[in-house]
Amino acid sequence: MIEEQTPERLREAFIGAMGRVMASVTIVTTDGGAGRFGVTVSAMSSVSADPPLLLACINRRSPACRAIAENRVFGVNVLSTEQREVAQIFAGRSPSGPPFDFGCAEWRVHYSGAPILQGAVAAFDCRLLTSYDAGTHRIFIGEVIEAFAGAGQPLLYGSRRYARADRL
Repeated sequence: MIEEQTPERLREAFIGAMGRVMASVTIVTTDGGAGRFGVTVSAMSSVSADPPLLLACINRRSPACRAIAENRVFGVNVLSTEQREVAQIFAGRSPSGPPFDFGCAEWRVHYSGAPILQGAVAAFDCRLLTSYDAGTHRIFIGEVIEAFAGAGQPLLYGSRRYARADRL
């Protein structure tokens, strides 16, 4: 008979198992009356093509979480392998300058007003449709109002390190 894991052991097993999952590295951004914020996120996924919807999960302690809820818009920027330092900066682990500094890269603004990263392999400009609290995070579901496909290889994250799809 298999014993049920304690909450502590389940948490560690969950983190270990999720570490084996490779995910694209994104920066979720927002701008508006509640301020301009961005945060590195690996929990992003398509929800629907008809209509185009996606989701992004953000820790509720992040100031970006409150700002997205108040601004009602966000951008999802899928990073290229050349944008590893940008990922670190928006993860709060800047190797060379201040964390969360938009001055580290070039950004453009489209319909929603959320910053869109120049050189991203893909980007989505979204209007907030709804959000849900789940554990430590808030799940934001966005209606995609513009989508962009760029060039390059996506930056991936798994096993607590960055990777390239062509080197797996």
